Amino acid sequence: MRFRVARADGRARRGRLEFPGRGAVQTPAFLPVGTRGAVRAVTPEELRGCGVEMILANAFHLLQRPGPAAVRAHGGLHRFMHWDGPILTDSGGYQVFSLAASRAVEEAGVRFRAPVDGREIFLTPEGAVRIQQALGADVQMVLDECVPHDAGRDRARDAMERSLR
Repeated sequence: MRFRVARADGRARRGRLEFPGRGAVQTPAFLPVGTRGAVRAVTPEELRGCGVEMILANAFHLLQRPGPAAVRAHGGLHRFMHWDGPILTDSGGYQVFSLAASRAVEEAGVRFRAPVDGREIFLTPEGAVRIQQALGADVQMVLDECVPHDAGRDRARDAMERSLR
């Protein structure tokens, strides 16, 4: 992947992300979300027709259903989604944040109960990367610790530093 700044105005910038064999994405960009490997009610061809250059796939949901092994068995996320352009996957940090009642954040990762089947999952930053690599994402996000809007400066700083580590 390569990023080029095309234009800047103060701290704002417009750029171009280039992905060998997958195309380019103008930034900033709107990325439709394919929660479980599909953007609902819109075909990939319709997305292209609307000018979509990149899709966001939800690694947290794909981990639970159908699972990275099933996606890999179908030729990876691009073939699974029938999308030949770049795909960004998230780490699952926000989805885990939404499970406040059943999660425990630790330095090494986060422990939570899967909403689909109730099994306990311990997701580490390395594990989040392995999942996204197994899916075949072009851009992968780090496992971040999301905090509520009223967390306070110290709590937000601690979460940010944990995400950076």
